[in-house]
Amino acid sequence: MKLSKEDRIRIIEKASKQVGPSVFWSTVIIIVSFLPVFLLTGQEGKLFGPLAWTKTFILIVDAIVAITLTPVLISFFLKGKFKGENANPINRALEKVYSPILKWCLKWRKTTIGLNILALLVAVPMLFSLGNEFMPPLDEGSILFMPVTLPDISNAEAKRILQVQDKIIKSVPEVESVLGKAGRASTATDNSPISMIETIIMLKPQSEWREGMTKQDIIQELDSKLQIPGVVNGWTQPIINRINMLATGIRTDVGVKVYGQDLDSIAAVSERVRDALTGVEGVRDLFVEPITGGKYLEIDINRDALSRFGLTVDDVNMLIESALGGTTIGNTIEGRQRFAINVRLAQEYRNSVERIKRIPIQTPSAGTIPLSSVADIKFTEGPPMISSDNAQLRGAVLFNVRDRDLGSTVEEAIEKINQEVTGIPDGYYLEWSGQWENQVRANQTLQIIIPLVLIIIFLILYFSFNSLKEAFINLVTIPFALVGGVFIVYFYGVNLSVAVAVGFIALFGMAVETGMLMVVYLNEAMHDLVALKGNSSETITKKDLREYVFRGAAKRLRPKIMTVSVSLFGLIPVLWATGVGTDVMLPIVLPLIGGVFTSSIHILLVTPVVFEMTKEYELKKHGKIEIYDVSH
Repeated sequence: MKLSKEDRIRIIEKASKQVGPSVFWSTVIIIVSFLPVFLLTGQEGKLFGPLAWTKTFILIVDAIVAITLTPVLISFFLKGKFKGENANPINRALEKVYSPILKWCLKWRKTTIGLNILALLVAVPMLFSLGNEFMPPLDEGSILFMPVTLPDISNAEAKRILQVQDKIIKSVPEVESVLGKAGRASTATDNSPISMIETIIMLKPQSEWREGMTKQDIIQELDSKLQIPGVVNGWTQPIINRINMLATGIRTDVGVKVYGQDLDSIAAVSERVRDALTGVEGVRDLFVEPITGGKYLEIDINRDALSRFGLTVDDVNMLIESALGGTTIGNTIEGRQRFAINVRLAQEYRNSVERIKRIPIQTPSAGTIPLSSVADIKFTEGPPMISSDNAQLRGAVLFNVRDRDLGSTVEEAIEKINQEVTGIPDGYYLEWSGQWENQVRANQTLQIIIPLVLIIIFLILYFSFNSLKEAFINLVTIPFALVGGVFIVYFYGVNLSVAVAVGFIALFGMAVETGMLMVVYLNEAMHDLVALKGNSSETITKKDLREYVFRGAAKRLRPKIMTVSVSLFGLIPVLWATGVGTDVMLPIVLPLIGGVFTSSIHILLVTPVVFEMTKEYELKKHGKIEIYDVSH
């Protein structure tokens, strides 16, 4: 069939008016449904903010192009002879498969709806059985080993342990290089004590690993080889460790902060918390942050002895400061750098209490006497480091979570602590921190975001169709989109997280998009029916209604399938993607793939059934069917 230019422009204009508004509004729904992602704060907000901005700007342009540029381009490229849809072999094949299935669904309406409801009922317990976590763990390609030793460890012993650990770690074939550090770096922001060791382990490319080895297997092998008495192992990754420490002050996945007024009491409560957490499934690398056990050299000046020798407290203090701490006597300049020249006793004269006791001090009347004559010198115990939050002393019980989801692990731990750690002194309390703190905050935000998304989608549908009934028919697509999302997330073994929630939020908008297209064609079929037979229950039979519902559903099957296929084919490659970042992308994409698949089945098969039942009800109750202007 060959059309004149005027006929072709007229048909393009008519088709654009018919489909354009629905395409525009469905795009707007996707845009607006994603806007609440901007309400996310903290780590999750920084991660998904760029995604939300990018998607929003792209879809805004897409919505404008869909109703302005696209019809113009169609008028340029659609020329020559036109063939009917049945001339397309793909379209014929799709209709040959779709038509008998749709006829069966229209014939067995209750069974069709029942099967969909059954799938939804199966998905609900599956959803609640999923584990939950704050964010999917990102494989950084390296390991951070953070063992904690006794707080009174000497520099020499810390150095020896570090060398032994590095040698053992390097013996594992998958390890490329090892860099260990004990104590703090040359910066005021690093408050690490000498008892905390940090070892960065760089791994070889995965192609060079032993067959069947995973990163968790490597960590377990290293952990079994590094069982050193007095050392508690801790395993994490460099980037997430820094994020945790900066955001929450906790260097593990989860921590229980213990607040109080006395360090000894805080230590006692912390030990009880640790004992309660021992044996909880999923808890690994459990230890109490050292609060006591630090060694201090105490020099207690005897004032009575000072008076006998004619000395003052300042005389003794100045001697101790210059002999042990050192006295600055000048500066040296090397290029643009300036260094202080410090003088103190050589190490062999101050490396033991007995030698310090023999440090000579000059008196006015008795000559030279040892320091022990005017001071009691001994080692005493005290806190290795004093930690505080909000001007309150605090200790912490730290642990990582492995081989189990974070949410259920912490929930079990909270229940066990509530049962076993009772009778805490007044003024002392516990607070959960780390990734759990982030997860609680994110869950509270999502409880606001997801209902807000549904309300926004419903309002746009209502303003698009000017009918609560039509808006509800489209909105019902969302629960059935949820079915596919839940099924694929469940069988992939992915835990619920902020990333999965963002995937579901994006899914809601995409599911409604195809549903609006189906409702447009069904309403067009009702227009044709009313134009042919009039709008009355006396002229329209159930057979007529079913015939035109079938026509509306089967009509333009190709654009409906194309809308679904573009979404699926664009996302499926992520399932096979590898490399850094795929750990976060997969939980976002999985709900979209599964949800688009099941929502498409619902739209193609169940929406016509529900639409037919709605129109039958209208004919029976009002004697006519309600007609909506699909071209706006």
